Amino acid sequence: MKIAIYGREFNPSVLPFVQQLFDFLKRQGADIYIYQDFYIFLRSQFPCQENLPTFTSHSDLPTDIEFMLSLGGDGTMLSAVSIVQDSGLPLAGINFGRLGFLATINKIDIEDSLTQIINKSYTLQKRALLTVEADDIDLFKGRNFALNDITVFRYDSSAMITVNARINGELLNAYWADGLIVATPTGSTAYSLSCGGPIMMPGSGNFVITPISPHNLNVRPIVISSEFELELEIESRTGKYILSCDSQNETLSTTTKLKIRKAPFSINLIRLSNDGYFSTLREKLLWGIDVRNY
Repeated sequence: MKIAIYGREFNPSVLPFVQQLFDFLKRQGADIYIYQDFYIFLRSQFPCQENLPTFTSHSDLPTDIEFMLSLGGDGTMLSAVSIVQDSGLPLAGINFGRLGFLATINKIDIEDSLTQIINKSYTLQKRALLTVEADDIDLFKGRNFALNDITVFRYDSSAMITVNARINGELLNAYWADGLIVATPTGSTAYSLSCGGPIMMPGSGNFVITPISPHNLNVRPIVISSEFELELEIESRTGKYILSCDSQNETLSTTTKLKIRKAPFSINLIRLSNDGYFSTLREKLLWGIDVRNY
């Protein structure tokens, strides 16, 4: 059994859980492949197993890996997606962060959860992604896809930008705002939600366009079909704007027009029997809880 492990530097307080994970996998006889930078970090923190095979990107990830474990929070999971890409490799996250909408395995349940995964007692949930392209630039060195959202921001704090948005060639709106978020159902509980966007269930076949601090308060988020293509043209006094693709950012000229559409592949998230979408919403968003007691 071959398992890939991805992670980033984290708070030393979770090191006992990481040690527990590696000890458990060793007892199971698992062959571990680990992200190189993360392996260097771990070996500086505790006596991690030596001479483990490593990978650095999607291109050198072995094709016979059974699943990948992401150690960290939701941001680490988003980075892991850039490694998995279109391989179809199942992905599970052990939550060492805060909310854990994507990394849903609690660090105190590592052994029980991994036992279920090793025994294949799980389901795969397909999550749609967005991709962004420009005619004149190779965006993000080919990693131009997002599980959460693709967002355009103003370059600085001097003035708003105008985002001219077209859907399938038809003008939708000229947004006067600090920016514009285009989110997947997965990303609808992230930045889009904090800007007033709706929550959408995975598999709903939609994306949501959410303005950031729009000048016209009548402009509200709008849900569109994931089969549509969105074109964005940005106007700014600075002649620049920032493009964000999950955890990646690039500064672009306003001469760069963007095309956003559904990515040609999806991500397979591992979901255990006790890991329901609505139970996650209730837990993370404190639904049904009298917050006056907090």
